[in-house]
Amino acid sequence: MGKYFGTDGFRGEVNRTLTSAHAWQIGRFLGHYFGKERKARIVIGKDPRRSSYTLEYALVAGLTASGADAYLLHVIPTPAVSYITRTDRFDCGIMISASHNSYLDNGIKLFDRNGEKMDEETIAAIEGFLDSGEELPFATGEEIGVAVDHTAGRNRYLGYLISLSTVSYRGKRVGLDCANGACFAIAKSVFDALGAEAYVINSTPNGVNINKEAGSTHIEVLQGFVKRNALDVGFAFDGDADRCIAVDENGNVVNGDGILYVMAGYMKERGLLRHNTVVTTVMSNFGLYKALERLGIRYEKTAVGDKYVYECMQKNGYRLGGEQSGHVIFSKLATTGDGLITAIKLMELICNSGKTLAELTEGYTVYPQVLENVQVKDREAALQDAAVLAAVAQAEEELGETGRILIRASGTEPVLRVMAEAESIEICRKCVFDVIAVMKKRGHL
Repeated sequence: MGKYFGTDGFRGEVNRTLTSAHAWQIGRFLGHYFGKERKARIVIGKDPRRSSYTLEYALVAGLTASGADAYLLHVIPTPAVSYITRTDRFDCGIMISASHNSYLDNGIKLFDRNGEKMDEETIAAIEGFLDSGEELPFATGEEIGVAVDHTAGRNRYLGYLISLSTVSYRGKRVGLDCANGACFAIAKSVFDALGAEAYVINSTPNGVNINKEAGSTHIEVLQGFVKRNALDVGFAFDGDADRCIAVDENGNVVNGDGILYVMAGYMKERGLLRHNTVVTTVMSNFGLYKALERLGIRYEKTAVGDKYVYECMQKNGYRLGGEQSGHVIFSKLATTGDGLITAIKLMELICNSGKTLAELTEGYTVYPQVLENVQVKDREAALQDAAVLAAVAQAEEELGETGRILIRASGTEPVLRVMAEAESIEICRKCVFDVIAVMKKRGHL
């Protein structure tokens, strides 16, 4: 992680840790950086939180002042920006969103011309510029950039989503929780076009209600909605719609790990699971690995972040990967997690199999998990402390093949995450709090 950019962009509280001045400077840098040989073309999307507008206008001002043309997609999911950057051959894509965070925060996510998360070298150059005080030349005369309403890009993404399903959803009653976020104007249109009876909640954003008791981080809302209305399935998205968490017909949650399990078996049966491998992160549930082993499917683990999942998939030619949080990547279809694509492909599986989602997940048992976020004085010092490492090793020995323990630094918050999974919640708690006790004794808390 850099000073400003973490694993998923530059994120912070607006006009405190992330300001309009930052957005202006980033726009100035990107317009200059990508415009060295010709006029740069950069596309921008945003989620509907109130602060997205001030950041958007600041970015546009910086870009055009540096001579770039800014193409505006307005309110649209993050994966749409990735898709349009790639298909419309933009030099760079920018998404303004703090994903699942509250409206007080916002973020700036960057994509390269291939629609992939921006490379570390360019991110480092941006960070260096933000702290340098360097003055870049201003474009003048006809070289000044313009802002363009890129409606065609929005329509192209919507058409792409509809084209992905190989079956009709006719007769299926589907719940959609849009989190009062970026997919509020898209999700229902897609499912209506594919023949489903779509029932939508949390699709009236007002700038401050994004993710508020809604979406994938408040899945209990969709659970109740599915059960009350006797729906066949439900899908909850986060604020920028790159995540999807499902709810089966009984109101049970099927998170990213459950979706990976179901899709992996389906893709293997059809010869679509290249190299017979699924990419997960170190935070995937222990039960997923046991279930994949029973299916004879291999798996690889990466650091937390869909960026790292995709890098592993791209490097090795894998087709399916994702995170427990609901970032699921179908690398043949997208270069990043896309909640709507995940819902579309899961619906295709349900329709083709003739089974309910509850029936499809019967072979997957979620292991009990305890996760504690611990505020420490120095994350690296705590992670390298011999006594802390010894406590983790002791827990690993006690768990053996029946569970696991993990301690890692958060990629988006100043905390350490201590997590254990085992056959009982009591065992999990003991392992986690034994490690935290050592951290406290050693003066790290």
